[in-house]
Amino acid sequence: MLVINILGFALISLIVWWFWLYKPRNGMVVKGTVPITVNNGVYTPAQVRVMAGEKVTLSFLRKDNSPCSSIVQFNNLEISEELPLNKTKDISLESLEPGTYPFSCQMQMYRGELIVEGKADE
Repeated sequence: MLVINILGFALISLIVWWFWLYKPRNGMVVKGTVPITVNNGVYTPAQVRVMAGEKVTLSFLRKDNSPCSSIVQFNNLEISEELPLNKTKDISLESLEPGTYPFSCQMQMYRGELIVEGKADE
């Protein structure tokens, strides 16, 4: 009985960490097209850094056949796009203001963020 309680507590702790405490690692600033793979419940990379005012294209390749992975949403940008299975879907974004723009599936189980940094000369 003690083993079952310990395993239950460990599972609850993992769920809390994954959905509320986990933060993706810092990424480097990129330009142009950024490939993002959707597979095994995650976006890879889950964090994309770009410079403000520059055009960037996020090229999503969905390898996960889960229904949850079929849509990517940028709620702050009012963007919602369907991702076809095993095909790329490009989402072009132009001249974004500095800030953090989270993206996720419709149930927010797959999570990522687009970080737009201010210009170096500002």
